[in-house]
Amino acid sequence: QVQLVQSGGGLVQPGASLTVSCSASGSTLRGYAMGWFRQAPGKEREFVAASSRSGGNTYYRDSVKGRFAFSRDNVKNTVSLQMNSLKPEDTAVYYCAAGRRVITSELINPAAYDFWGQGTQVTVSS
Repeated sequence: QVQLVQSGGGLVQPGASLTVSCSASGSTLRGYAMGWFRQAPGKEREFVAASSRSGGNTYYRDSVKGRFAFSRDNVKNTVSLQMNSLKPEDTAVYYCAAGRRVITSELINPAAYDFWGQGTQVTVSS
């Protein structure tokens, strides 16, 4: 069993930067696929970024490529999402997720993940 606790987030102006982090307990994250998802009001949860189980590959949704950076530390058991050049359309509740058996083709599918953080609000507004 993996427990994920998120931190970070908040209210920022367009163009600003923000980091959301996720700390795991109960198990090492080594061997887990790790993902970041977000959900805006009235919308479905959508993929933002993910790291494969090996940690060797990282994937991003097109709209955040070049602006967001995913990082994981299997020793500290943490993952983070550095978000730069934030836009109003990035406003959402952000969730981290861990999956023991997520294959590469399923990294973008929230249903493939087993454990979820509590969610962190990110609001981008002037």
